[in-house]
Amino acid sequence: MELTLKDKVAVITGGSRGLGLAIAQAYIRAGAKVVIAARSQRTIESALDGLNAGAPGRAAGQACDVSDIVQVEALATFAVKTFGRIDIWINNAGLSAPYGPTAHISSPVYMNVINTNIIGTYNGSMVAMRHFVPQKSGKLINLLGMGDTGAVKFQNAYTSSKVWVRNFTKVLAAEYKDSGVTVMGFNPGLVLTDMLSQVSAVAGFEGKVSAIRIVAALWGNQAAVPAAKALWLASSATDGRTGQMVSVLTPGFMLGRLFTHGLRLLLRAPIAMMDLKITSVQPVMALVPLPVEETR
Repeated sequence: MELTLKDKVAVITGGSRGLGLAIAQAYIRAGAKVVIAARSQRTIESALDGLNAGAPGRAAGQACDVSDIVQVEALATFAVKTFGRIDIWINNAGLSAPYGPTAHISSPVYMNVINTNIIGTYNGSMVAMRHFVPQKSGKLINLLGMGDTGAVKFQNAYTSSKVWVRNFTKVLAAEYKDSGVTVMGFNPGLVLTDMLSQVSAVAGFEGKVSAIRIVAALWGNQAAVPAAKALWLASSATDGRTGQMVSVLTPGFMLGRLFTHGLRLLLRAPIAMMDLKITSVQPVMALVPLPVEETR
């Protein structure tokens, strides 16, 4: 059965590139109208050129810093003024901090992640719910990510923010379970976008990041794969299923990929490796080497 979003209006933060843009493309193909948001109006205009090329008038956009509630409210007003209503809201905007020990990362850099991933999700959720609850309908989808169910060393800012998003989303779904609004969390897994392939690391930790190329080769997906799942989440298929926490990287998917790559190795077939660009960031205090245990 083909999924449809005919006549639905979706707001997608972080929608000018990567996964957000892929979701916008999938939604337009399914019949929706979309409003994309990003911090840069220039990147929005570039994305809109592509989105409207095949479906004129189906996409609009506005610059928005999701950490600023006034700008998020203005985004919602713009969506209603442009397309008449809001049916779907995707809190997709997200950032990661440099890979490395927490105290060695500058506070402004760390807080930028918190302001985008946590405050941005809160702001978007509040604005969306204040539209959805009175109309007794709507789909709110908050993006989860690596570490949303547990601690990941050297990635404290990002993974801690996603733990918060997961718990926040579950509580919100429970509080409004009889409102007609569907609230869900979505973990898209490893998406082969700039966020994954262009990373920063505290100087001295660059080598530890290189392993991401192997993980991406095993379980990474082009953005169209999680975008298709995001389409399913926004469709009528999830009506009445509030509180779901959906992940692309299911155990079955991961085992299937391991099996496929194992076969490729046996057949000596080439495995594509992601290009990885690592930018070194100076720590805010000197790194102290761990003591070496004496052998006797």
